[in-house]
Amino acid sequence: MQEGTRMSINKVRNSTEMPRRTRGRPRAFEPEAALDHARRVFLQKGFAAASLDDLAAATGLNRPSLYAAFGDKEQLYVLALRRYVGQLLAGLDAILAEEAPVAVRMKRVFEAAIRLYCAPPHHAGCMLVSTATTESPGRPVIAVASAELIAEFDRRFEKCFKRAIGAAELARKPAARTRAHMASALLHTLAVRARTGTPAAELAAIANAFIPAFCE
Repeated sequence: MQEGTRMSINKVRNSTEMPRRTRGRPRAFEPEAALDHARRVFLQKGFAAASLDDLAAATGLNRPSLYAAFGDKEQLYVLALRRYVGQLLAGLDAILAEEAPVAVRMKRVFEAAIRLYCAPPHHAGCMLVSTATTESPGRPVIAVASAELIAEFDRRFEKCFKRAIGAAELARKPAARTRAHMASALLHTLAVRARTGTPAAELAAIANAFIPAFCE
């Protein structure tokens, strides 16, 4: 990796913490809400097609204020992406922590994912799968963030499967890591199919057919 690219990635990593409120007069906007509005634009249009005017209108900020709060469009995108995936991971953690057989918990995970991917009005799928992977080949900063976030899903699934194997709920093979990759791959394909208009009922049928492959 070239030094300039490495410095750019580190710069965005360091800037992806939520902007802090300063003392004194309150800010006229909520950063978290602004990121959620920006995320909806990116999810619907993708990174490249989302204009600064689109983002300014969605967040209620003019372009100079948008830059002052979040940096350039790529930095805003990565912030919105990390916030979005953080919310998904919190939901995943809650389901995986439930007291239920691992196959039941996995079914609940994919049911929740399908509801999200097929949410009206756009059937937009997943911001990480549907937009970040498209930009990754030409944008190293987005590629690094995407890889880190995908790995977070793998890590959580693997931890869940390791516990199930240790409790003799699942066989030792496939290994927990392999099972985790299979579960993540199912999330990805459901997101892609949802974005292309596959009905939720059909997505559920696909998920139910594949879950036994990594839960037996």
